[in-house]
Amino acid sequence: MSEPSDKSLRMKILSHPGELGKVRDAVELFALKSGFDEKSAGDMVLALDEALTNIIRHAYNGADDQPIEIEVTRQDEKLSIVLRDYGCVEERSHIRSRDLDDVRPGGLGVYIMNECMDSVEYVHAKGGGTRLTMKKSTTPKRSRKKKNDE
Repeated sequence: MSEPSDKSLRMKILSHPGELGKVRDAVELFALKSGFDEKSAGDMVLALDEALTNIIRHAYNGADDQPIEIEVTRQDEKLSIVLRDYGCVEERSHIRSRDLDDVRPGGLGVYIMNECMDSVEYVHAKGGGTRLTMKKSTTPKRSRKKKNDE
């Protein structure tokens, strides 16, 4: 893990579930130091944890020795979390949450990520794998004017 600067944090981990705790801790601290309140920082950590779990489970089919690159950057009042994997690529149309009426364990990671973050974007990465970008502003969603309202 690289030492965080005021504006960025970069980490490279293996796809082992035991690695997730240090990532959660580092990103939460970075978010708090970047001006996010505890709830917003917690939301980001929850979204990050869901995304990393999905990478391990789906992109790497549970393999615990594959690389995941994490970059967190702060620009003005926004935090951006970029996750890069080199695993199996899913078509964007296949990346979705299950129906919330289907009550059972699992399958809500994408829903949680979208609820916790302002934006979630998947792109096929050059050289294979996926690049996931999640963004959040220090201003809560409900307080910001929607583009249509301006």
